[in-house]
Amino acid sequence: MIQKKICTVGAYGAGKTSLVRRFVESMFDERYHTTVGVKIDKKVVKVSASTIMLMIWDIAGGDETEHTRLSHLRGANGYIIVVDGCRKWTLERARLLREKIREQFGELPHVLAVNKADLRDMWEVDDLGLVGCDAESTFLTSAKTGDSVEGMFENLAIKML
Repeated sequence: MIQKKICTVGAYGAGKTSLVRRFVESMFDERYHTTVGVKIDKKVVKVSASTIMLMIWDIAGGDETEHTRLSHLRGANGYIIVVDGCRKWTLERARLLREKIREQFGELPHVLAVNKADLRDMWEVDDLGLVGCDAESTFLTSAKTGDSVEGMFENLAIKML
């Protein structure tokens, strides 16, 4: 069995933990849970006739100790940048993180999750804001409803193969 390390990065409260929980446990919790440091989950998936053990590192959001947090990406095969569609500044934060990751680790397979699609009428992020994002690697997700969550992880798994 192939094993791949995936990291989730993004601003605090964007829904990183909720997306991972939806994918791994098929669950959603309305309560906000702060991630302290990193939380590691795993899930076996089958893609392109391969069985892959995904080791998912859910990295805490926030600006302080950023260097320490990004060091968790060492050895990663890919990552997910999570944006909160209801908070426009999280998209700019995602762009900055993407650039820092590229500088520190080179080109790694990645996807962009614009989360909270179930609250689309409250979004501050619009299609114009997503210009420049790779359409095939951008997913409008909802950890609450599960929209696009499986597909996003499968897409990243295929890219890592």
